[in-house]
Amino acid sequence: MTTPRLTRLPALSLLLLTACGFGADRGMSEAEAATLTGGSASRGPALLRSYGCGSCHTIGGVTGATALVGPPLTSMGERSFIAGVLVNTPDNMVRWIRDPRGVDSLTAMPNLGVTDQDARDMAAYLYSIR
Repeated sequence: MTTPRLTRLPALSLLLLTACGFGADRGMSEAEAATLTGGSASRGPALLRSYGCGSCHTIGGVTGATALVGPPLTSMGERSFIAGVLVNTPDNMVRWIRDPRGVDSLTAMPNLGVTDQDARDMAAYLYSIR
């Protein structure tokens, strides 16, 4: 016997809301972020500080990162786009961190010479915070 459509609706709605991140109280786990990015989230805060990212962005968990020049880098795992121009995927996040002007020549974000591994570690951290 098949289940009537109306009785499946609440379960389907809950599944969709959960998949969209509603009700989540934090970003993905550090292990999930590491698997997606190939980086270490635990190295992220120190790297974000050393590259001066807090000079332009507010970044939770990064001492002194309370600037308002660029957008706050919170809930990155829940965003659809990076900088309004790239679909939010781990590879695109790394690409943006490494060469923002290569993606969008009009961006104010400078190319800071971020290495591939540092970008992966930074991306892992950004995906793990809320």
